[in-house]
Amino acid sequence: MTTTWMSGMKRSMVLAAALIATGASVAMAAPLDYPNTKKDSVVDTYHGVNVPDPYRWLEDSVHDSQAVADWVKAENKVTFGYLEKLKQREPIRKRLTDVFNYERFGMPRKVAGTYYFSKNDGLQNQSVLYRMASLDSAPEVLIDPNTWSTDGTKALAGTFYSDDGRFMAYAVADGGSDWRTIKVRDLRTNTDLADEVNWVKFSGASWMPDGSGFFYARYDEPKEGATFTQKNVFHKLYFHRIGTPQADDVLVFQNEKEPEWNFGGGVTEDGHYLIISVSRSTQDENIVYYKDLSQPLMMPVRITPEFEYAFDFVGNDGPVFFFKTNKDAPLNRVVSLDTRKLPNAEWKEVIPEGEFVLEGVGITANMFVCNSLEHASDRFRMYRLDGSFVRDVQLPGVGAAGGFGGRMADTETFYSYTSFNDPGSIYRYDMITGESTLFRKPTVDFDGTQYEVKQVFYSSKDGTRVPMFICHKKGLKLDGNNPTLLYGYGGFNISLTPYFTPVRAVWMEMGGVFAQPNLRGGGEYGQAWHDAGRLTNKQNVFDDFIAAAEFLIDQGYTNPKKLAIQGGSNGGLLVGACMTQRPDLFGACLPAVGVMDMLRYHKFTIGRAWADDYGLSDDEEHPEQFEALYAYSPYHNIRDGVAYPPTMVTTADYDDRVVPAHSFKFAARMQAAQAGDNPILIRIEERAGHGAGTPVTKTIEQYADIWGFLAENLHMDLPPRYRQ
Repeated sequence: MTTTWMSGMKRSMVLAAALIATGASVAMAAPLDYPNTKKDSVVDTYHGVNVPDPYRWLEDSVHDSQAVADWVKAENKVTFGYLEKLKQREPIRKRLTDVFNYERFGMPRKVAGTYYFSKNDGLQNQSVLYRMASLDSAPEVLIDPNTWSTDGTKALAGTFYSDDGRFMAYAVADGGSDWRTIKVRDLRTNTDLADEVNWVKFSGASWMPDGSGFFYARYDEPKEGATFTQKNVFHKLYFHRIGTPQADDVLVFQNEKEPEWNFGGGVTEDGHYLIISVSRSTQDENIVYYKDLSQPLMMPVRITPEFEYAFDFVGNDGPVFFFKTNKDAPLNRVVSLDTRKLPNAEWKEVIPEGEFVLEGVGITANMFVCNSLEHASDRFRMYRLDGSFVRDVQLPGVGAAGGFGGRMADTETFYSYTSFNDPGSIYRYDMITGESTLFRKPTVDFDGTQYEVKQVFYSSKDGTRVPMFICHKKGLKLDGNNPTLLYGYGGFNISLTPYFTPVRAVWMEMGGVFAQPNLRGGGEYGQAWHDAGRLTNKQNVFDDFIAAAEFLIDQGYTNPKKLAIQGGSNGGLLVGACMTQRPDLFGACLPAVGVMDMLRYHKFTIGRAWADDYGLSDDEEHPEQFEALYAYSPYHNIRDGVAYPPTMVTTADYDDRVVPAHSFKFAARMQAAQAGDNPILIRIEERAGHGAGTPVTKTIEQYADIWGFLAENLHMDLPPRYRQ
């Protein structure tokens, strides 16, 4: 289901859950000659404990420090010299290219009678935005981001249409950075206006009903040389009027006393109200204000309590506002508020809390479309605005689905469905009859019917029952000798569901088993599941992941020499923590863009927003947070003289979500500590960021390296097509 603009703004601050790009490594005969990374005598004191940080100098930006740039160049020379010797690398690259080469369609969106959708022909670096007058008409190219750069590293990062269909604001991302530039296109002539809004981050654009301009949020321009590392503070909500320079934009909302607060502003479908959401972290809690746009001098009115609960705006029926909230409902419910009765208005329950967590709610065709997660698989139900049940949506199977967006008066909508072995299709849904009809189904050079997806439940260290998806070729022998990839995340209330990617398809075609547990810290079972894996409970996440590995071994899927672990962002932290706690359990470790220095993560860009999940090392009132962080921080728990599994760390020079310094310091420390010949490599991508907008060519090249590493390191007996 499409996420509301309000929760989407907050989620964009979170470490991305969908990052599956990571690295692997391999054991070759000759030991590697790593760069001689210098050490400093930096020592910090936390709550009376002295903590060395010998690689502090690697926190300097690669774009501004020649020493760091030279180190990156030297590390990449070792890494790519190693990669070039892998015999499997080129056949895997060719096969990845074949599997990627299929038409991928985005969800259609109808605006003022015109349909807009994205499509990638297969090997285009970026998807192209099209429009068409009807579902049967020939599509017209509206924006082709592939023309913006020669290497495909500029991406279309969001589209925002005026209600009358005259204008489209669109966001441009450069090199994978979270920074956005918003431009405006006249849809009548398909040409850009002179309007340009810069230094936008964690924000969309929401138009006034008359198309005169849009609301957006931004930070002040960073200091020179600190674009990718400076802390992001003092977010501000602005209004940009079409035809005027950004310098004239009107400041709508800010709080000069709260540097960590972030703001999102969205105009209601009827154009009558501006809804302002205030968040201060990635925790599910916020404050909501509203402003009557028909009264320009009216100050925003607060309608929710102080930070304690989440209130995601769903829509409104005139002055009656609807929200999804966890107030008095850990699994979420839908409530309404009649703003005419403020300040004494009472919250009215519309859809009560159910057995499973309510992930998302929207309003289309005067009905609530509710997405629940039932053991990490999507389920959709329709309700009238009075809360009465209408119907269940019959999905094609157990998997991941999304979409169902639209306006109050729409009678049609679209949704997608996918699973690990199903590349996914887009369906048109009749909101009146409940009938689904196939709209687009891709043709992929991969036979998903040869593979099976199952869900199992296993016990973690403390007895907690944890679900896990396992996907592999049918007829797999449980002889304990199958190369297996265990992927996880476990944080920020983010849920992992079964979805298809070409890279996983190739992994399974190579003979690999893919396993994805739903660890505590995620959102699969509501707030209690999330709370059980955050702050001083974070070790539960690592215990869950380690228990998943032990389950796969005990059940005969694999053995420690054949088992690789993978995760990105918060999942990179997961891999880093588990490999330092149990180096004996894994045959390869693949941490991507991970948070590796848990004592200093909050010093950079948006890191401070993660404190509700991690805690703070320098919180004087809560020394137990430092104790917990120091106990599992991957960078600080590397031990000299330990034979760690073959490892390849992956990061990118434009990552301003989890700055690459985390990976730099971790890799340097690992190389210095490693005993034996197992390689510790770091692959540093140029002109790439945290994952979003990565060009297809870069993805293919990266995974040729990754799967090549695993094929060699896990001693895989590859099918003939993967042999050189």
